[in-house]
Amino acid sequence: MTNVKKKSVIITLVLLLAVSMLAACSGANKETEKPAATEAPKETEATTSSEPTAATEGLTGEFEIQYFVGGYGDKWWKHVVSEFEKANPNLKVTQTAGSQINEQMRPRWIQGTPPDFVYIDGAGSNEAQMVTDGQLLDMTEFLKEAKNKDGKALLDIAIGQPTDYAGKNFTMPLVFGSWGTFYDKAWFAKQGWEKPTDFESFLAVSEKIKASGVSPYIHTGVYPYYINGGLLNSAIVSENGNDGSIISRMASLEEGVFKSEPIMKALDKVVQMRDKGLVDPGSIALNHTDSQMAFLQHKAAFIPNGLWLENEMIKDVPAGFEFDFIPSIMQDKGEKYVAIPYTASVAIAEKAKNPEAAKAFLQFIFTEKYAVDWAEMTGAIMNVKADLSTSSAGPVVKTAMDYFNSTELVVAPALIVNADVEKALQDSIIALLDKRITPAEWGERMEKAAAAAR
Repeated sequence: MTNVKKKSVIITLVLLLAVSMLAACSGANKETEKPAATEAPKETEATTSSEPTAATEGLTGEFEIQYFVGGYGDKWWKHVVSEFEKANPNLKVTQTAGSQINEQMRPRWIQGTPPDFVYIDGAGSNEAQMVTDGQLLDMTEFLKEAKNKDGKALLDIAIGQPTDYAGKNFTMPLVFGSWGTFYDKAWFAKQGWEKPTDFESFLAVSEKIKASGVSPYIHTGVYPYYINGGLLNSAIVSENGNDGSIISRMASLEEGVFKSEPIMKALDKVVQMRDKGLVDPGSIALNHTDSQMAFLQHKAAFIPNGLWLENEMIKDVPAGFEFDFIPSIMQDKGEKYVAIPYTASVAIAEKAKNPEAAKAFLQFIFTEKYAVDWAEMTGAIMNVKADLSTSSAGPVVKTAMDYFNSTELVVAPALIVNADVEKALQDSIIALLDKRITPAEWGERMEKAAAAAR
């Protein structure tokens, strides 16, 4: 009986100890500092149970995610966070989100108490500045080995690779959009105009279009980054032997790169378009809405733009208008298409309190399943090669993904430069189109701007 009593006492003490530990953990959670912004509502409670994946098994503690809510909305974020919570019932997840989240969270980033995981997008965000300020975790080695919850290497399934910062990676592109050239597929078929596949065929069909009294090519002169992204930058990569590293050299402001042979050849092609009268001279005074309306009204046949074009103009699209997308038109005959991306990335804070949970979340979301969900929920493309053919995504997004999954496409890095260099790029292309400078003078302008930024 003595032994039985002793065993009973021991069991009782163990149970009391376990209860006290749980109470202590619960009390610690209540002491946690509240986020700067209102926590986004959750679709399900964090206690919803599910079998955890290998990539996220055993995650505990607290984990905070910051994301901007803009044109893509927050439906996808709530969806994937809910699934992550189900896979990690012992992890307390906080969503700090909103349209003004970057400004609201700025004090915490400055004070060194940032969230663990951040989606870098929207007003007030600047990826390059965050890297310069040492706010983001170096993920170079992690990304080399990281696999998603399906066991696939992240870098293998990604359409676009992480931005290179002097040999290091601090971010991973989540949104993958592409600049390119748009036209009305139905109208072209009716007119007997061929879809261009290279610069030679583009010039040929543009001459036919011009002869019909329609301006072949219109652009957004008030915002010249449209024509830089949709036309010039792809030409630069093509003239560099389809080697996208020249974009990285431009981004790093390498001395002499802006006067290099590939860039001069690309600018010469732009000059050919200009001098043949294929570029609508009135474009210089147009903003994005005006140029897009002229395009929809068939006052022009081609326009450089991003994949958001169809959704942005959906209320103004005429009946029977069929958007079609070409990644690039400046490559020589027989050469590959070039995609110039615009991206919005995710990253882990250098001072993250739960970096392991942040890494696990990144691996969790980069799957084909969530890429399809992204396309259906946002009308855009996630940076994952996925089959969208049976999804409810729009036709332009599906066409773009077909290109991205093709071996006949080169994906260049995104060109990310500071504000002063970006302004010089925009001013210089307009001056070239307006016949105020030559390609050589374009190069001189850019070298001067790069030197000042260095």
